[in-house]
Amino acid sequence: MRLSPRTTGILLLGLSAVMIAAPGFAGDRHFDRHHPRRDQVMDRTQRQNHRITRQVREGELTHAQAHALRAGDRSIRQQQRADARANGGYITKQQQKNLNKELNANSKQIGH
Repeated sequence: MRLSPRTTGILLLGLSAVMIAAPGFAGDRHFDRHHPRRDQVMDRTQRQNHRITRQVREGELTHAQAHALRAGDRSIRQQQRADARANGGYITKQQQKNLNKELNANSKQIGH
C-alpha cells in the first residue's frame, strides 16, 4: 500500500505530536503526587488530623468540634487539589502560602 505524500505528512505530524505529548503525561502524574509544595500541605493536614484524633481521645475536643475541624482540613485539601489541577500538577508559592494561612487558623482551633 502506497500513501500519498500528503497523507504521509499528516501521519508523521500526528505521530510527532503523540511522541512529544506522551512523556509529559506520564511525568505529570508522578509530579502531581510528589511536588514538594503539595507534599508540605498534605503532610500538615495529616498531622492536624492526628492531633484532632488525639484531642478527642483525651477529651479536649468533642466529636462535633472534631467533625468541624476535619471539614475545614478537607476543604483545604480540596482547594489544594483544585489549585494543582489548574497549574499542571503543582501549586504556586502564593497558593501554598494561602493554604498554610488557612491551616494555621484551623491549627489554632485544635490546640496542642
